[in-house]
Amino acid sequence: MRTVRFAALGDSLSEGVGDPVGDGWRGWAALLADGLAESVEFTKLAVSGAQTRDVLERQLPVGLAARPDVVSVVVGVNDTLRCTFDIRAVAARLDEVYAAFTEQGAVLLTACLPDPGTMLGLPGALARPLARRQRAVNAVVHALSERYGAVHLHAAEGAWTTEPAMWSADRLHPGERGHRQLAARFHALLAERGLATGVAPSAEPEFPVPTKSASLRWLATAGTGWVMRRCTDLLPQLMTLAVDEMRHRARGTSARLDLRAAHAVSVALAALSVQEQGAEAA
Repeated sequence: MRTVRFAALGDSLSEGVGDPVGDGWRGWAALLADGLAESVEFTKLAVSGAQTRDVLERQLPVGLAARPDVVSVVVGVNDTLRCTFDIRAVAARLDEVYAAFTEQGAVLLTACLPDPGTMLGLPGALARPLARRQRAVNAVVHALSERYGAVHLHAAEGAWTTEPAMWSADRLHPGERGHRQLAARFHALLAERGLATGVAPSAEPEFPVPTKSASLRWLATAGTGWVMRRCTDLLPQLMTLAVDEMRHRARGTSARLDLRAAHAVSVALAALSVQEQGAEAA
């Protein structure tokens, strides 16, 4: 019986935040691991707060050393919550990570994700700039997933994003039911390719849903701190972006902001193509 090696890279989503088990987090990746094969060696490298730079510089070397048969790289939301957001840098880092694992022969799992502004219920002028950033990240992930033949999960939209039962108290992370849905959807995609032979993760929660009072208590303590740690350096810039957003809406020129973001994605992907052509020529 062959053991399948599975490594999960990324941020709090893949760490399992929102799906507590004992003193730690379980999450969709751990749930998926149980259904990949009869014997699975699971390595969780994902860390809360990680950005694409962290995945490239810290998680990638350890992940390559584990020589996984299957590897998930789900990251990018934290990049959108930083004042240093640069879609060209995000694209370059993801390209390097994806390339390294596929060159090693691993099956690559990727996903596009909902934007944090909408999930947090921020006012439109604040939410729209974050949504635009997340759409840019998703566009890059889509393009690179196709380039590297990744098993890609479209999770940015759909009914699950608006169902309260799918989400934890912070509205940024899935609850147990949401993590189970992600695991089940990835399992189905892998099973279609004959890459998952174990039992699919159950969609039904194993543990009771946290009470409303427990959720409010979490938000008032740890949850508020979590959000502030992720967003503090962004807030001044976000206010500037919001003012720009309102100015364009007043003038009826909001489409220019979308075109500007789309152009930035095109430039980022074109730069990668130029680098790839240069490498081939060398």
